[in-house]
Amino acid sequence: MMADHTWITRSDRGDGIVELVLNHAPVNALEPATLLGFHNVMNDLSADDDVRVIILSSGCKVFSAGLNLKQAQHFDLDEQRAIVDALNLGFMALFECPKPVICAINGPAIAGGLFFVLASDHRISVPHAKFGLAEVRVGLDFPAGPLGIAQAMLDANMTRRLMMRGQPIDAKEALAVGLIDEIVEADTLAQTALDAAQEFSQIPPAAYAAVKRQLRSDATVRTKAAIAAETAANQPWFTDETAAAMARMIG
Repeated sequence: MMADHTWITRSDRGDGIVELVLNHAPVNALEPATLLGFHNVMNDLSADDDVRVIILSSGCKVFSAGLNLKQAQHFDLDEQRAIVDALNLGFMALFECPKPVICAINGPAIAGGLFFVLASDHRISVPHAKFGLAEVRVGLDFPAGPLGIAQAMLDANMTRRLMMRGQPIDAKEALAVGLIDEIVEADTLAQTALDAAQEFSQIPPAAYAAVKRQLRSDATVRTKAAIAAETAANQPWFTDETAAAMARMIG
C-alpha cells in the first residue's frame, strides 16, 4: 500500500527538537495511507541520532477525530485489513520510539486519534480538549496494537470507562487520571511544548531510550505477538453491526 506523509510537516526547532504538525484537514482523520506515512516518518526520526526530542501537534482545530467514518463505512475485507494493519504499524512506531515525544493537544483526540496521545511521553492540552475511545459506539473492537497501547497506558478502570461506554472525558478529568500532564491556554500551548521539549532534550539520550524500553518492553512484546496472531487470522474487522453504527454516528 502507498504511504502518504504529505500531511505531516516537519519543522526543526533547534537543540535537536523536531516538531511534526499533523494537518489532514479538516479533522486529521485516519486512513491507511496517512497512517503508513506517519509510521515511516516516526521510524526515520527514531533512527536519526541528531533528533533528541519530537513534538507532535495539529494544524487542524481537532487534534484527531480518529477513523474517517464516511470512507470506512464502505470498506471491503481487504480495506478493513489495510486499516487495521496501518493502525498497528503507525501507533506502534510511536509507542516504540526511543526518543522523548511531547504531544501538544489543541483540541479533541477521539477514538483512533487518542492513540497519538497515549503513545506519547509528555502530554500538554488546552482546556477545551476532549479525550475518548468511541470504537464500541461505531460497532468496532480494537486492533491489537492500539489495544496493547491502551492497556499499557491506562489503568483498568479508565479502560473500562473509555472503551466500554465510548463517551469522552474533558481535560480536567484527563489530568486528574494522568491521561495528560498539563493544561495550558491555547495561546501558550506551542511555547509550553517547546519548553518541555528543551527540558527533555537535556536528558542523556541513551539513558532515556533504555528507561523507556524497560517501561514498555513487556507491553511491546505482548502486543507484537497479538498483532502477529491477528494478522495471521486474517478476519474481517467489521461485523454486521458496523456500517449501520457508523452511519448513525455520522448522522
